Amino acid sequence: MFARYFTSQTLPLVYALVDLALQEDGRDLTSEAVFSSSDVLEAVIVAKEDTLVVGLPLIAIVLERMGCQEHAVSLLVTDGARVACGQTVAHICGPAPVLLKAERVIMNFIGHLSGVANLTHCFVQAVSGTGVRVLDTRKTMPGMRYLEKYAVRLGGGYNHRLNLEEMLMLKDNHVDRAGSIAKAVAAVDQAFARRPPLEIECRTLEDVREAVAQHPQRIMLDNMDQDTMKKALTFIPDSIDSEISGNVTLDTILSLAQLGPTFISIGAITHSAPVADFSMRLQPR
Repeated sequence: MFARYFTSQTLPLVYALVDLALQEDGRDLTSEAVFSSSDVLEAVIVAKEDTLVVGLPLIAIVLERMGCQEHAVSLLVTDGARVACGQTVAHICGPAPVLLKAERVIMNFIGHLSGVANLTHCFVQAVSGTGVRVLDTRKTMPGMRYLEKYAVRLGGGYNHRLNLEEMLMLKDNHVDRAGSIAKAVAAVDQAFARRPPLEIECRTLEDVREAVAQHPQRIMLDNMDQDTMKKALTFIPDSIDSEISGNVTLDTILSLAQLGPTFISIGAITHSAPVADFSMRLQPR
């Protein structure tokens, strides 16, 4: 899925992020002093817990961005697979100074992205059978947007929007500036000959009534109490997708799903996911 997900437009962002991570570490002076460039190490990456594993294609990318063509990477599972504690997921062979510097960068990516997938999967399982789809948000770590959203997909969730261009969203600031939801939609229509899909964020039942009249692709019920959301959803026709957002937890998501929205969006799956535990074990070849 990695090759399908990352296009010619988004893959350079991954390269830039990997380059930044390597630049942050600077030179590994310790390894350069102890090892020569001709020393070769073998490494295995091992899961230290039962977990989904995400980010394995980044191993080769990190090594290649370091200018190392003399490496061999064998991925022993498919990215997104569920693995058991103690299971080896990848084998790597390459120059010792390169692998020693690359180790922490690689493990940071895999641990974080696997954690995002794990937490997403927990939310997806919590609403299993309801038909509700779990969405991520734009609450991603700077620079990590596309990788985190890729991890959400592998965890069984869906992407809300990858960037501000993919879908327009009228939020409270836009509506307040325009004077009403109808006026904000009119401004958007005037700005774009071919308007991208539109979502309208609603704070009250009156907002929902006004939004429905504008026929957007989606209406978001933002931080409403459950009684208000239940009533609001009866105003939204099947032709318009509905989304519940705001302070969703594993304890509340099922009751929210039972209200019948199309989507539930959760910022926590990207910004608060616990890191999954993996280790890289290195030894001389």
